[in-house]
Amino acid sequence: MLSPRIRRLKLDHDQLVQRFANWPLIQITGTAGLPPEAYRFVFRIKGLYVSPTGDIQERDQHHLEVNLSLGYPRRAPQCRMLTPVFHPNFDDSTVCIGDFWAASEGLDDLIVRIGRMIAYQEYNTKSPLNGLAAKWAEQHASLFPVEPRDIAPPSDKLPVPKPVAALAEDSVGSSGTLENGNGPQGSPPLSVAHQDGTASALSEASPSAPDPWSERISID
Repeated sequence: MLSPRIRRLKLDHDQLVQRFANWPLIQITGTAGLPPEAYRFVFRIKGLYVSPTGDIQERDQHHLEVNLSLGYPRRAPQCRMLTPVFHPNFDDSTVCIGDFWAASEGLDDLIVRIGRMIAYQEYNTKSPLNGLAAKWAEQHASLFPVEPRDIAPPSDKLPVPKPVAALAEDSVGSSGTLENGNGPQGSPPLSVAHQDGTASALSEASPSAPDPWSERISID
């Protein structure tokens, strides 16, 4: 008989494959283990990064690595970006996925949530991993989200309701806690500036507003 953890890993994999099949914004690019205990994903959405010259620029492809430790699902997945992201809740080694990791949360839902964070549809400046990004985000909230599209697949592609909670109760009966809390925060989109100097209007914006992409920042 399979252990609760192995059953959870198999369920996660089945849900990920089903939910993101033929979905261009999120794709699984690699796995390790049978059933998988490590994943790599690509997000084909707009996000921000800091160029070597110190300019804040857009990029439209982001790679994420997710490792499921022996303590999973009691312990949160270990998530880190393999490509640079300028965001209050990302640093070079980890992604802050929240105050609490609930074992009942599906891994597919977490991946969608991280995509929304990359797109600045969700962010938290109150307990950031990147203080410089948090300060910049507070000053330029009118530019968000950087990516206005819905990150999740259409609802008609979603799997049937999943018994993740029942598996979580079998294996842990509680949830683990992460440091450096993160929660959703967003602002009405106005416009998004691009590397070529053009701007995409998401709603009416002030014509005299400065171009934030032209600002150069320093990374200590």
